[in-house]
Amino acid sequence: MNARLTPAPATGDLDAFWMPFTANRQFKANPRLLARAEGMYYWTADGREILDGVAGLWCVNAGHGRREITEAVTKQLSTMEYAPAFQMGHPIAFELASRLAKIAPPGLERIFFTNSGSESVDTALKIAIAYHRARGAGQRIRFIGREKGYHGVGFGGMSVGGMVNNRKVFGSSMLPGVDHLPHTLDIEHNAFSRGLPQWGAHLANELERLIALHDASTIAAVIVEPIAGSAGVVLPPIGYLKRLREICDKHDILLIFDEVITGFGRVGKPFASLAFDVTPDLMTTAKGLTNGAIPMGAVFAHRKIYDAFMQGPENAIELFHGYTYSAHPVACAAALATLEVYTREGLLTRAASLATEWENAVHSLRGLPHVLDVRNYGLIGAVELEPRPGKPGARGFEVFLECFERGVMVRQTGDTIAMSPPLIVESKQIARIVETLGAVIRATP
Repeated sequence: MNARLTPAPATGDLDAFWMPFTANRQFKANPRLLARAEGMYYWTADGREILDGVAGLWCVNAGHGRREITEAVTKQLSTMEYAPAFQMGHPIAFELASRLAKIAPPGLERIFFTNSGSESVDTALKIAIAYHRARGAGQRIRFIGREKGYHGVGFGGMSVGGMVNNRKVFGSSMLPGVDHLPHTLDIEHNAFSRGLPQWGAHLANELERLIALHDASTIAAVIVEPIAGSAGVVLPPIGYLKRLREICDKHDILLIFDEVITGFGRVGKPFASLAFDVTPDLMTTAKGLTNGAIPMGAVFAHRKIYDAFMQGPENAIELFHGYTYSAHPVACAAALATLEVYTREGLLTRAASLATEWENAVHSLRGLPHVLDVRNYGLIGAVELEPRPGKPGARGFEVFLECFERGVMVRQTGDTIAMSPPLIVESKQIARIVETLGAVIRATP
């Protein structure tokens, strides 16, 4: 499958593409071009094999080149390439929603389809505001996010997010009435924790302070990632998420979990909310929903939220929101085939059986030069490196580049190296990822 490599474009042919989240000039001076993928591997345009240690971008959970997904997409394209979702429907959209409801956390059985994690977040925020309005509490329009949170790049997600570089240029255009909880990354207390850290559950009580500041009657929802990825794998302390749930319940505030990276098996359960036994009111997903094959996202809503909208005349549109490509038939086909693969191969829970081996492997990097912390949960890992004085991110970027040169792809965010391999990863590949990273860290001044 995909046996033919795509030749690398000439240098001048790189100019037209304005690349996202990339130092464009630096990349185009020395491009890293991926031309083919299968299983656990990419191949570059010049034929080098690259072990994928990050599942593409946290999304290719079942590995690359899955024929079942390709065949499903091909069949759907030849049957019906597009159908509108406004006042119309097609069978596989309803089939997919029903399949997702069966693996969802308790009560989250109403599914709204989007095309990305960013769209899922903005959709969830709009649903939260509209829900309160539908029940006569239209004054609840505030949101509370969290420092270091990443919720996509829409104006809503950027507003509730807490990534400084994503926010600072657009500050005057973000949503008003947004506040932020403190993040839970504390190396002083929790460095080299194995799994969830012991210290820090009390940080959830900061929500009570923000509620007192703004008054509960003005707050629509709290949104957090159960495990933050883009900030460098920030884990929730034991008991932290349960405490957030208790406070939200006390004040009638919705709790939104952003599970774009933790959904679909990454933490050893279908969703992190199931792994941590904390059920949100709304849950955003994308990435692993289609194994990265076709862009798609989904918002899982609790039945009580959906029912609040189902009032008034039956011919009235309940929610004035949606996308041209909501429930795109080709994306639905890809998602259904992906769920079949996950179910047949047990991938929604496989990370649990590999978690201890993965934990031991990544924590073997403790003690290497410049390593400040190692963090892990499920099949997620991170190594935080000491920044160079006056050059934050430089050491992390050099480690990322050298790992790629040695045939392993990891993800760099600042001076943190993150790893999230496809859920089909085997022991020898875990060893190679970690051994390569260790060798590069040792060699990087």
